[in-house]
Amino acid sequence: MADHYEVLGVARDATSDEIKKAYRRLARELHPDVNPGADASERFKLVTHAYDVLSDPDQRARYDLGGSDSPFGGGQGGFSGFGDIFETFFGSAGGQRAGRPRSRRERGQDALVRVTLDLKDVVFGVHRDIEVDTAVLCDTCQGSCCQPGTSPVTCDICHGSGNVQRTVRSLLGNVVTSQPCGSCQGYGTMIPYPCATCQGQGRVRARRTVSIDIPAGVETGLRLQLPGSGEVGPAGGPNGDLYLEVTVSPHEEFSRDGDDLLATLEISMPDAILGTTTTIESLDGPVELELRPGVQGGDVLTIKGRGITSLRGTQRGDLRVGVHVVTPTRLDAKERALIEEFAKRTKAPEPRLAEFHQGLFAKLRDRFRNG
Repeated sequence: MADHYEVLGVARDATSDEIKKAYRRLARELHPDVNPGADASERFKLVTHAYDVLSDPDQRARYDLGGSDSPFGGGQGGFSGFGDIFETFFGSAGGQRAGRPRSRRERGQDALVRVTLDLKDVVFGVHRDIEVDTAVLCDTCQGSCCQPGTSPVTCDICHGSGNVQRTVRSLLGNVVTSQPCGSCQGYGTMIPYPCATCQGQGRVRARRTVSIDIPAGVETGLRLQLPGSGEVGPAGGPNGDLYLEVTVSPHEEFSRDGDDLLATLEISMPDAILGTTTTIESLDGPVELELRPGVQGGDVLTIKGRGITSLRGTQRGDLRVGVHVVTPTRLDAKERALIEEFAKRTKAPEPRLAEFHQGLFAKLRDRFRNG
């Protein structure tokens, strides 16, 4: 059996607050609503069981003595007391200890919402108001589960303990067992007049708006956590967390490479030969771009600070523009004659293989990376 301290990743002398923090961190990571994998589900069960044992002082003390949450210990402590043995064999189900009623208030479930962003939203960040269909606090009873003007009453079967005791005959004699009270379901109280609005749950389903500032630099698949923005728990228990999963839509002209933006600029042969100055529309306004005479297809021009703002900083990446020289495919007679005259004057060499140039392929790869 796995060691509970190792499962939670804490030292054996960890405080109760350290154990609670470790459990909450792992639970957020492994909860089935957030991580639906089979391995995560099994780990979530182990983490929950380890926390149930180590968060209870008596169970933790017994576990520390025996090295196991078995009533017979793990080879170090021997028997931990007949009372604990009888509680294990005849005690209440679900880990509820005798004499301790259940609480109606429980933490709400986490929620997952998916949001689609444009590439421009990623450059600067964006504010979004997101509609979430979830459980909210009942306005009528404010989480008390009772009709206004009424309150829970002590269970007359278990007298508020949440448990009932019975005497069972065994080979060891009469053994007193403790089980959850079937009348109040272990809560120790009854609700004689449940709230009509929420049917005694303390919460109702409703659509609410969550406002969030999505930071710049996010990318597809990233999940943002909003603590306490999930559904409210039963009987007005604390809210779970809301997770926002991001998808970034493809852009027609720009693609992303880390914090840099990539684009392709098509120019004519005369502009490539003579050079020119042009203005392009970046995601945050027009940018003037100067092309030197003799610019080659595959050259990459870098515009500093016109990329994406870093997710964990304030610096922006660059806008890298790959040059693509467009060769005309249809010429009239006059145009063809001019090109032929140009070829004669320049005495262009015959096509041949040139020395291998790794930089050219690197530029092409940068231009067409990410589509």
